[in-house]
Amino acid sequence: MAIKILSVDDELDLEILLTQYFRRKIRKGEYEFTFAHNGLEALQLVLEKKDFDIILSDINMPEMDGLTLLTRINEMRNPALKCIMVSAYGDMDNIRTAMNNGAFDFATKPIDLDDLSRTIEKAIEQINFVRASQCEHDQLESLKSDLAVAGEIQQAILPRKFPPFPKLADAVDIYASMTPAKDVGGDFYDFFQIDEDRIGFVIADVSGKGVPASLFMAVSRTLIRATGIRGVPSHECINYANKLLCNESLDSMFVTVFYGIYNIRTGEVDYTNAGHNPPYLLCKNNTVEPLPLSKNFIVGVFDDFAYTNSSLTLEPGDTLILYTDGVTEAFNENREMFSESGLEKTLKSVPGAGSEEIAEAILEDLKDFVGNEPQSDDITMLILKRLK
Repeated sequence: MAIKILSVDDELDLEILLTQYFRRKIRKGEYEFTFAHNGLEALQLVLEKKDFDIILSDINMPEMDGLTLLTRINEMRNPALKCIMVSAYGDMDNIRTAMNNGAFDFATKPIDLDDLSRTIEKAIEQINFVRASQCEHDQLESLKSDLAVAGEIQQAILPRKFPPFPKLADAVDIYASMTPAKDVGGDFYDFFQIDEDRIGFVIADVSGKGVPASLFMAVSRTLIRATGIRGVPSHECINYANKLLCNESLDSMFVTVFYGIYNIRTGEVDYTNAGHNPPYLLCKNNTVEPLPLSKNFIVGVFDDFAYTNSSLTLEPGDTLILYTDGVTEAFNENREMFSESGLEKTLKSVPGAGSEEIAEAILEDLKDFVGNEPQSDDITMLILKRLK
């Protein structure tokens, strides 16, 4: 693509000199010259065509001088348009004014065409740099827009309606939230009704961040939901999902998972913890204790690992609090972690609270704790309370 140069000078001899000197570049299509004879004519051409790369302008001209033209061009705020000002050697005050007002460079009359050629080449280097930067900026803005849409889609696939099972609202209180550290996250939660008596629920944390983690998250969620909704025991669900995810795993990605099946009539929970943070049990008497550590491995690494399940029974008023390590490993400005003790302190401060109220209390205490320290990991919670 030819570099388009607008030469502005009331002396016609310059047009002949430039055309002659740059004839080879003009013939090869490298340079394309347009000529104007005063600032007003040049400004009209710039406004009409809007595609000039370099303006080579005399300072002293009739109707509109070069300094005024430079001011008008600056108002267009086009960083890729470079102005080279020309004036008599002794006119240094005007040249200094032009440089202070944003001119790229200057040349003095009589013009040294070899020097002018080098100045034009230097301007072209700057123009190419600015254009490359603008292109990268546009690509970045497009990527940011795509990520924002991806984040919205990711949030949309997670259950957002509470209570999620209106017909069961008098028996079980479920609430969940996910706050990604970036536009898209690797954490997820899910819950679904298996049959009249059972609800499946899951919380998980994919290794890594950003787009790869979000894609692996979507695959993991789909596999666990599709398998769990068939009603198989929790460990069989994770066994099956693990085998499939081992085949899909890229760059050694894995996921920690806690999957449970809650029986709303008996309060029994059949669960499998695959390398995830042990949930907390907040009893109706306001005691707080974590579930036992699991010996199961993370999901997506060894396809022959045999997962084992465990069970517990929720009494009316008991609450199960599931969370990802974005909660307990949140740092404040002193590089101190919120930790399990911080979470336990919050849970003890909300006796008798509902699931949403507990989640809001955790988020509020986290916010107070971290202060101005930026969020470094996704913060996800799923809270299930037995009502009767």
